[in-house]
Amino acid sequence: MYRHIQDFLNDWKQEESNTVKIFSEITEETKSQKINENVRSLERLAWHIAHTITEMGTKAGLFETDPLEDMPIPATFAEVMETYKRNSALLAQTVPGKWTDSSLEEEVPMYGENWKKGKILSVLAAHEAHHRSQMTIIMRMLGLPVPGLYGPSKEEWIAYGMPAAE
Repeated sequence: MYRHIQDFLNDWKQEESNTVKIFSEITEETKSQKINENVRSLERLAWHIAHTITEMGTKAGLFETDPLEDMPIPATFAEVMETYKRNSALLAQTVPGKWTDSSLEEEVPMYGENWKKGKILSVLAAHEAHHRSQMTIIMRMLGLPVPGLYGPSKEEWIAYGMPAAE
């Protein structure tokens, strides 16, 4: 749980960068491919990540309305990425304008429970990491390169002239 807004903003900047790295490898040809009937497509996961920012932000009182609530997945993956970037930046601008470090201890009704505002910010960051992890597995199965996020990926180890970890 975050106790300082600046700590969240520092982490969010890195999480956003990591998400954009993943999104940047997804192609129009692979965005809607399903590897299994029980696994979401890359575009569905990406849209879920993008929409969660506005959904949770609205439920938490950061945004007046959720502009993505009834919006279908955009036609191109570039539009999905731009929507994500725009709303990620909006979140980073809105949090320090509406919340303070001391308000992060206040509780807000979220999904049938009461969450501290600092927990909401933690869940937003963890939620993105969770779904990015799912996306990397799908990307591997579709033959897409996977960028390193918290350390080098297989492709990056090879580019360094080192054997990839098994």
